[in-house]
Amino acid sequence: FRRDNLDILRAMNDESVHLIATDPPFNKGKDFHATPESLAAGASFHDRWSWQKDVHEDWCDQIQDDWPQVWHVIQGSRHSHGDPMAAFICYMAVRLIAMHRILRADGSIYLHCDQTANHYLKQLMDAVFGKDNFRNEIVWQRTHTRKGNLTRGLANDADYLLRYSKSGEFVWNNDAVTMPYDMDNLDDKTAAQYTQRDADGRLYSLTSITAPDQDPRSKLTYEVMGVTRTWRWSRERMQKEIACGRVVQTKPGNVPRQIRYLDEQKGKTLNNVWIDIPALHAHSKERVGYPTQKPLALYERLILASSNQGDVVLDPFAGCATTCVAAELHRRQWVGIDFWRKSESVLLQRMEGIGLCAPKGSKKRGQFNFTWQEITFTEQTPQRTDKGEVAAPMLKTLEKVAEPPGSRMSRADMKAQLIRMHGGKCQGCGRAFEDERYLELDHNTPRSSGGINHISNRVLLCGPCNRLKSDTLTLKGLQRENRKHGYMASQAG
Repeated sequence: FRRDNLDILRAMNDESVHLIATDPPFNKGKDFHATPESLAAGASFHDRWSWQKDVHEDWCDQIQDDWPQVWHVIQGSRHSHGDPMAAFICYMAVRLIAMHRILRADGSIYLHCDQTANHYLKQLMDAVFGKDNFRNEIVWQRTHTRKGNLTRGLANDADYLLRYSKSGEFVWNNDAVTMPYDMDNLDDKTAAQYTQRDADGRLYSLTSITAPDQDPRSKLTYEVMGVTRTWRWSRERMQKEIACGRVVQTKPGNVPRQIRYLDEQKGKTLNNVWIDIPALHAHSKERVGYPTQKPLALYERLILASSNQGDVVLDPFAGCATTCVAAELHRRQWVGIDFWRKSESVLLQRMEGIGLCAPKGSKKRGQFNFTWQEITFTEQTPQRTDKGEVAAPMLKTLEKVAEPPGSRMSRADMKAQLIRMHGGKCQGCGRAFEDERYLELDHNTPRSSGGINHISNRVLLCGPCNRLKSDTLTLKGLQRENRKHGYMASQAG
């Protein structure tokens, strides 16, 4: 989709995506431009944020009504860092809220960021996805600073990937983060364990095959090479391993041991610090010149770890389509969203360059995954249907609920109208306030649960009453009274 990603995210149905892996803006406070004469020539974007220019009033309405904890994060970033950070966090908040809705219950999300806003985004993700669904903060060492003049601090050589799940049940494939041993660069512990080589030069160690608890009555107690022990294996298994040369006796009378080859071992499972995937340099073969392009190997690892073949992978900030290419390489379905006008041509050229897509003009797939005609590119938002109808390839969406006719009132308009109706009185506890700033719109009718943001559903409360989110008969009666007076949005406007 070539469009504002918020439009598309809001047009997708609930729980339609298995994995979100995305690299959004970082709030770096500067502009980015593609390398001239590169495949991505002309690509550019601004990573500067302003509350006046980049924040919409309806975003603030939605967040304050439905996600008050997110609003606290936005306000906290404003107080500690300033309006630009608050604007960036608000921009990300409405999109993450939409991503949370469309992510499946067993799905995961990886949000790529750097030290600029990492701690604010972590708080935001906690508020949207829940602190109990935080899984990892992955530190990706993207480069190694070689400058000799770092006399006032340490180099910032890492990016961060915040990994969250939607719930406690999520896809995780441990093999994707288990790395084979580098035979030329073993760590000290492994090198000390695997010290012997066979005739072909393969490293191996000799390990015990006796049972921890020796029991002379056990069926596994028998003689092997003149030594009687309780073994881990049955007689049949033992004879098979001896015949294959996998059981040896270093000298007569010694307990036989198993040969364990290092190159047959599963490898080491990564921790949350990844140093094995370098950033793309100027002459990297996969580089297309896009200013913030990330290595394909990095997003392949995310996709393999947190999705299965056939799953739907989404990147709402697709850029030069690294997530899409990685998903196609590993037989996932994928959706990418970006404003960039060349996103279609760059994606297809990248796919064709690594043998996934048939050459342009060819209608035969052959050994390729697809032809050019089999990818859908559009600037249109899908129509939400969620009743079995297909809204876009592999996406179904919810039925829209229309608001009452007439222009929708802003929060400020609603508050002013309710003060004219009831005066400066809390409609929960009944306390009167001379200063209307002590009164707030209630949170009783969140749009996320199907309610309508409408003055007939709203009352003014003081802070303590609003925090209690009272649903008493008194409040319901006041809401009914508002409706009796006919204060609908079309009339009150």
